[in-house]
Amino acid sequence: MNKNKDVIVVEGQSDVNKLRLLIDADYVITNGSEISRETIEYIKTLSLTRRIIILTDPDYPGMRIREIISQAVPSALHAYVDRKKASNGKKLGVAECQKEEILRALKMVRSYQEKEEKEFDEVKMYNLGLQGQSESSFLREQVFKQYNLGYGNAKTLCKRLNMIEVTYEEIKEFIDDIKNKKKG
Repeated sequence: MNKNKDVIVVEGQSDVNKLRLLIDADYVITNGSEISRETIEYIKTLSLTRRIIILTDPDYPGMRIREIISQAVPSALHAYVDRKKASNGKKLGVAECQKEEILRALKMVRSYQEKEEKEFDEVKMYNLGLQGQSESSFLREQVFKQYNLGYGNAKTLCKRLNMIEVTYEEIKEFIDDIKNKKKG
């Protein structure tokens, strides 16, 4: 592998086949959600000298793989494809995305770093309308998309918001704008 290239971690060979047409990088295939200990160790070793980008499918197995790798390699970067743009009508995944969506996701890679002080908690998520309310799912989807945080439930969003440089006030303003546009 070329030491100067990024290493993109994907789930399968079809992802690599699609990405090779677009991006000059090296690839590690997890072979699905049962990622082996050897693969994790290999990614950890690569991370010592290379930039690791996780680009998994926008579904539960993809999130599971992402979480496993993130725990082993906290410095890994995250690229997310939009769920709505990752389907060909039959399958959901990176290989099913259009070129533009893949390139957008890779331009917007994100790093997550645990912070000691948490900006968001369950009460704040509820007060923002991001959990426990009729339009919470819609609002979460908008926040996930705006901040390129993938997808997930309220707990996942809370965790990811706490890991990026965003304030409660910024999210409140964004949500207020969404609500105002829906009214108008």
